[in-house]
Amino acid sequence: MTTSQVAKRRGSAAVTLFAVVAIGAGALTRADALDGTLDVRSAYINVDNGVYELFARVIYPANDAIVAALRDGLTLSFDLDVVVTRERRYWLDSDVASLTLRRELQYHTVSDRYRVRDAPDGEPQSYATLEAALAALGKVEAWPIIIRSQLADDARYRISVRAGVRRGRLADALRAVLFWSNDWHRESAWYSWSLPQ
Repeated sequence: MTTSQVAKRRGSAAVTLFAVVAIGAGALTRADALDGTLDVRSAYINVDNGVYELFARVIYPANDAIVAALRDGLTLSFDLDVVVTRERRYWLDSDVASLTLRRELQYHTVSDRYRVRDAPDGEPQSYATLEAALAALGKVEAWPIIIRSQLADDARYRISVRAGVRRGRLADALRAVLFWSNDWHRESAWYSWSLPQ
């Protein structure tokens, strides 16, 4: 083997090693599609004529991957799970009610706006920016979750709220690309408090 052949092989090996290291580093530093804050910041109950209504504020993630996917035709689904639990001292707690508020976010290319609607068939609301759309999604006001007659007078209850975001409907062009991806599903921690009597 000549000196020039050895040099070529070493150069080729160096390029290959550099490519492997670059790909590995890219994979390690690649952010998940839903990176960012996902948090139930506040939640409380208001009682109106015997109906327990939930008010909540949720912070949802916003990043370039979300913007790009929405502009490519992805629909994101936003869930707010609520569980009302009867607390028992000497036995297992029991769920009195378990509800989910479902909303969807998509980008409308023609109007260059983001659309938010209650799923499955709510009236869409339009927003100029992703941040404004996410702020609207994170605002829950006077959502009826339970009525007074479902609660016993001598019992203690706990309310737990959790927010989630996941991939919804896919445009045809994205089906093959995102079929195997698990990056499009996240849930917040539970936000819990005792229901005042």
